[in-house]
Order: sequence, then C-alpha cells, then structure tokens
Amino acid sequence: MFTFTYQPALRPALPCVYGPLDYREQRAFFERIDLILSSSGLEQEFINLALADRQINPKKASAKFLGRFARMSVLALRSNIARKLIGLGHRDFCARLADSPLLQWFLHVGEIDAVTTFAKSSSDRFGKWVSEQSVRTINEKFNALLAVADSHIIGEQTPSAVFGLPQSVSFDDVYFDSTCLKADIHFPIDWVLLRDAARTLMKATTLIRKHGLKNRMGQEPLEFLSDMNTLCMKMTAKGKASDGRKQRKKVLREMKTLEKRIARHAALHLEALKTRRHESDLSEAQAQQIIDRMENVLRQLPAAVKQAHERMIGGRQVANGEKILSLYDDSINIIKRGKAGAAVEFGNKLWLGENADGIIVDYKIYQDNPSDSALATPALKRLVDDQKMDVKNVWGDRGLASKLNSAMLERRGIRNGFCPRDVSELSDKLATEPGFREGLKRRAGTEARIGIFRNVFCGRPLLAKGFENRELAVGWAALTHNLWVVARMAEAEKKRKEAQEEKPRPPQARAA
Repeated sequence: MFTFTYQPALRPALPCVYGPLDYREQRAFFERIDLILSSSGLEQEFINLALADRQINPKKASAKFLGRFARMSVLALRSNIARKLIGLGHRDFCARLADSPLLQWFLHVGEIDAVTTFAKSSSDRFGKWVSEQSVRTINEKFNALLAVADSHIIGEQTPSAVFGLPQSVSFDDVYFDSTCLKADIHFPIDWVLLRDAARTLMKATTLIRKHGLKNRMGQEPLEFLSDMNTLCMKMTAKGKASDGRKQRKKVLREMKTLEKRIARHAALHLEALKTRRHESDLSEAQAQQIIDRMENVLRQLPAAVKQAHERMIGGRQVANGEKILSLYDDSINIIKRGKAGAAVEFGNKLWLGENADGIIVDYKIYQDNPSDSALATPALKRLVDDQKMDVKNVWGDRGLASKLNSAMLERRGIRNGFCPRDVSELSDKLATEPGFREGLKRRAGTEARIGIFRNVFCGRPLLAKGFENRELAVGWAALTHNLWVVARMAEAEKKRKEAQEEKPRPPQARAA
C-alpha cells in the first residue's frame, strides 16, 4: 500500500449556529464521520484502490499528479458519503453544497478566501470513481477495524475507541434477509412500452432535425407523439366499456400501425445522422449518444410489439424470461414475494446481513432471481472465508431453512438460527433450545433495517440505471449506512458519559 502525503485545503471553522435539534444532530454526525475517515486510514485505502482501478503506478507518476489525484479521490469518497447521507440527487446535492458551510467543511472545499464546488456532472463521475469491488473492499476494511479487540492493541487505543465506541463491535451474530430493490420504471404494461418507444424515437428525431439533418415526414415528430398519446387515452377509456376487450384489440392494432410509421421515420433519420453528421454541428460524442439511444429502442421494438400482440390480441402468456419489462434496462426481474400491497415487484433481489448493532456486514444484489435458501452458503463464504469473521450464530426466516444449509452450518460449527419450516420442529426449538426465541425475535428487527437501508440510503426508488450502476450504488449505500450507525453509537456513548458526569453525587460522597 502506497502512503500519500498531500496538503488538504485549509478549512475554516464551522460557524456557531444555534439552530434546531435536527441540524445539531446532522452536524454531529458529519463531525463524527469526519473523525472516522481521517483517523481510520480509509481515505488512504480509497486512494490506492482508485489508482489500482486505473492501473496507475504511483512510483512512475509525478508528485504533482499524485497530489491532485489524492485530493480528487478523497473528494469523491466524501461527496458520495455526504450525498447518500442527506438523500439528494446529483443536481440538488450540488446546489445544496454551494450554499452549505457544513457540507463544504466536510468535503474540504470551503477555504478561507473562496469556495470552489462542482456541478452535477462531476458528482456523477465521483459516484463511479472506483469499481464496485473497491467499494466492497472499503466496507470490509471498515468492518475489520470495528472488530479489532482490545487484546490486539498494545499501548494505544483500538479503532473503536478512537471512533468513540466503548468497546469493539461484535460480529458473533449475523441476521440475514432479502428484499426487492425496486427499479425506477413504471408498471410494465405492454401497450405503454409502445408509447415509450414512440416517445424516445420521436424526441431523438426532433433533436436530429433541430441540428439540420432532415428527411421528408409529412408531419412534425411531436405530432406523432400526440397521435400516440390519443391512442393511449383511448386504450384506457375502452377498458370500461362492455365490449372493452374487443375495443382494446382494435386500438392496439392502430398503435401497431402508427408505431411502424414512427420506426420507419426514426430509422431514416438515424441513417442520416450516421452518414451526414459532418453537415450538422453535433460532435462525434453527442451523435453517438443519440445513435445508441435510438438503436437500443429500435432493436427491441419488434419484440415489444410481438409481446403486446401475444398478450392482448392472441390472449397467450409470455414467459417471464422473455418479457420486456423496460426498454431502457434489461437487468430487471419479476419478483413474487406475496407482500401486502406488493404481490409482484420489478427490480433485483437484494441480500443483506447485519450484526446485533445494526451494522451491515454482508450485501449482494443479484441480476437473476435465486431462491433465498441458495444465498446463505455464498454469504458465509464471504464473511468467514474471505473476511475471516468469527461468526458463531446465524439467524434468518424460514425461507433460508433447508437441509443443505443445516449441513453446511454444522460443518462450519456455526449455530443454525434459521426458522424451521416445520411447525412442530419450530415449537420444539422454541421450548428446548436456549436463546432461540430471543434470536428469532431480534431477527424480526432486520425487516426494519432493510426498510431503512432500501428507502433512506438507496433511495425510493434507486435511480441508478443498469445493473453495474445499481450494484455500485448499493455499495456506497452500505458504507454510508455503517458510518451513520457507528456515528449514532458514538454520539449515544458521548451523551451517556455527559449525563453520568452531570449526575449529582450522594451526600455521603460530598461529605467525604
């Protein structure tokens, strides 16, 4: 590991603000997280991981380049944490940063004579500054620091004590569960996919024509959109008629005819852009962005039309693996969990494991939709084999219980706290096995942890497009969540000590 010595910006002291309790708590969290980042070595680790991702040899780079790269990497680390912590998108976060002394202090951008912030494009680049594996490495490094016991440190404080915790964090008990990380899409109605295709193609066509590349159309592109919207409203209204099914089939046939015209005009303009780009003022990168957008929709359009025809006109089912759920994201699954209000969800399965303090020790987002019972073995491999955690007990709902998992846990010498599927076996364990009832009761709190992680730190919904971007966003959410949990634990310990010091002594002690 290469150690970087660079001069950070001279930060002015935070102003004295006598504000509401919410502000004081948020400020205390940022100050505590700043202490953790500066004293844990996570920033140095992050810089080295960023260099490794870019295959940069620090011994061959200049000192000026390394100093600038180190500052930008630390800025990327802190900006991602701050953005996840306050739950804002890139645009709103940058506007808030330019006006917030607290965020400027945390990100080291608020200097004495000037404040230099960045825009939404830079914020988006910071979100992809390192790979998903590098973010996972930072998470594992932080958990390893929290687990360092007092007996391993001689003559100095443990990392937990430096962070403000009374003792090292225990990872003896791990509580597993899974959920659906919903994608940022509308409900995938078949004929709405045709409307989405028309909207993307005609807006791209309008953009091409705006820059001087035109083909004969007979009417303006936005008029095609108006015609498609009219058919969409007609489709919605016909569902209430007595012969609604027949009328909806008729409207769908009109949609298919209109979609063919739209696709033909879009293909002609796409060809014009490819062959005559030099006649416009579009750069090569701008043109390629439009080309990729149009080709993605045109490639899927025949399958989307066929899907709508099969389901609405033919009355035939389409296999889940063959369905198009979104024209813009092909890594989304149909997840049936039977939840109240969400019998069917669209997104990716998210696997989480937390310890007794609520720290996320394991996370994984899946592109396919495996069963929950098949996820326990790889999770313990990541925890025990890769991270060398001394896990003694694992807990989970009955979806994780299986003979294979029981045998695997027995081989590893780990207590099986998965809720049995058989009711009589569950009753026996509750009655005879010490601590089993308490463990399952604590496991129920993992549902709340999942809700906090998914809705607060990931966002509702997670706005990242594409599986790789969602995977990376989940890693940043896990790191921010754990820093937030540790900061809360440290602040609670600080308040406990202050209350203990302010507690009046008994009369006997004062007399003595």
